[in-house]
Amino acid sequence: MMGADEAEAVALRALAWLAGEEDLLRVFLGASGASPADLAARAGEPEFLVAVLDFLLLDDAWITAFCDAEGLSYETPAAARRALPGGAELHWT
Repeated sequence: MMGADEAEAVALRALAWLAGEEDLLRVFLGASGASPADLAARAGEPEFLVAVLDFLLLDDAWITAFCDAEGLSYETPAAARRALPGGAELHWT
């Protein structure tokens, strides 16, 4: 199981990677309502980091590109999301 510190590090790496992907960053900013200034200002907020991971988890191609670029397993972003405060998956049953 991933700890909160490791999860935050993964999420920050995801945010940094996303910031370097200009086209995808525009999609994230449009979908989240965040501004470019919010990226740095909110990087320490677990809820924002969960939003970054949730966004990347929407598309297998995005997760694959991020994990390949960062040398991570494809399961790592979802594990990080679950480990962050407020990131637990909801179960409706």
